[in-house]
Amino acid sequence: MDLRCALPAACCLALASGVVADDSHRAPTMAEVVAASKPSDWRPLDPEYTLYLQMATGRIVIELAPAFAPEHVANIRTLVRQGYFDGLAIYRSQDNFVVQWGGPDSKRGPGKARATLPPEFTVEWNPALPLTRLPDVDGYAPVVGFSGGFPVGADPQTRQAWLAHCYGMIGAGRDNDVTTGNGAELYVVIGHAPRYLDRNIALVGRVVRGMELLSALPRGTGPLGYYAKPEQHVPISSVRLAADMPTAERERLEVMRTDTPTFAALIESRRNRRDDWYKVPAGHVELCTVPIVARPMP
Repeated sequence: MDLRCALPAACCLALASGVVADDSHRAPTMAEVVAASKPSDWRPLDPEYTLYLQMATGRIVIELAPAFAPEHVANIRTLVRQGYFDGLAIYRSQDNFVVQWGGPDSKRGPGKARATLPPEFTVEWNPALPLTRLPDVDGYAPVVGFSGGFPVGADPQTRQAWLAHCYGMIGAGRDNDVTTGNGAELYVVIGHAPRYLDRNIALVGRVVRGMELLSALPRGTGPLGYYAKPEQHVPISSVRLAADMPTAERERLEVMRTDTPTFAALIESRRNRRDDWYKVPAGHVELCTVPIVARPMP
């Protein structure tokens, strides 16, 4: 695993010495970084690993993470292709925590999908997966950064890496038995990042677009944010793989790559915000406060 500082050399030197650059050499803002980006700084979503969750209020676009949870992602794709989620509902909305949907549904089995899966809470670090490391201390992992467009924690001693529970990340709900999270029951983080869940549950992807449709849902009044009455459930019209839809009906979105100097500059723009409003740059950034930007393809 390459654990070198991913920021420009001058930034790394300043970080190592604890010195923050003065305003005479103002770093660009995040908006300026995005505006100055090149086409090579962006990547299209892979339609084979992009889901469209359709509700009455609109479409949520989800990017799956096969590099970190390959068996869960494969199972979810199988469930989606056999229409498992169609007509099910969102049944939990816990304030500052998660929105949850899918199973359990006693009348709807997994079909061709697997009923149980091994826990994919961590992966052995693959050197082929680059890590753009954050330079700041993190309380939940010795090393944090971004790989393949996802927030990641890693431990050089154990050679393990894992996805982090940042806002918008999607996980596979499970019971106490670690093999029970097969992807038929999914949740999305809608509040402050519950990083204590990291390495205890399989994260399978993240919302790329439409997060506001989930985070603004009415909060459940039952225990743990479950909707107390069935009529409060929010219906899911369908979930589809983008690859299974006509090209004209797909979302033309691209995501900023997280392995480029441009993304390193975006990280620095979040560490030390230097537009006119900010008076005291923080000199620090947390993993879950660095956004992974998506935009319509030009």
